[in-house]
Amino acid sequence: MKRLISILLAMTLALSATYAQQENSTAKEQEKSERQKEKEQKKAIREAQEMASFNAAVLALNNNSFVLEADRVEFKRGTFINVVSTTNFVMQEGKEATVQLSFNGAAIGPNGVGGLTVEGVVSNQEMSTDKNGNIHYSFMINGTGISATITIRMAKGSNYCTATVTPNFNSNRTSFTGYLKPRKGANIHKGMAL
Repeated sequence: MKRLISILLAMTLALSATYAQQENSTAKEQEKSERQKEKEQKKAIREAQEMASFNAAVLALNNNSFVLEADRVEFKRGTFINVVSTTNFVMQEGKEATVQLSFNGAAIGPNGVGGLTVEGVVSNQEMSTDKNGNIHYSFMINGTGISATITIRMAKGSNYCTATVTPNFNSNRTSFTGYLKPRKGANIHKGMAL
């Protein structure tokens, strides 16, 4: 009799352990599935927000009223510095454009914010879209202290892009990398132009 009770007790314990493992496994699978769904939802929301920013940037380029707020500036030989986006930018407002470069040091600079600000008149604007939907926008700027071609490359689905400023009289190109936004929503601090 004791043996029969021991066998029944052992079978009950084995069955309950198996059932608990199955429940635990099912709960883990459900939790994993829920995490995956949440991750996919967050990704879809992020992609939709990036596409909305991209479309706003394309509209700003079409309206000739944009600012590329740079968080990184790269020079001719590949050296780069991380900069403050409120004082480093490429801006176009109608037929006028501004390029401002400001370093994070304590120096005042000719523009009053630690760097150089140049303005000029825009000409020869061209905008094209490649087969993948990437935007290529270029224009000439001529003014006091600047005569250059500015080329903006923006990948489809994001307003994070690069504007390369290539002077017409030397090869000292400078690239500004950051977010392109409509002029109205930009957060910049413009210094005194030359």
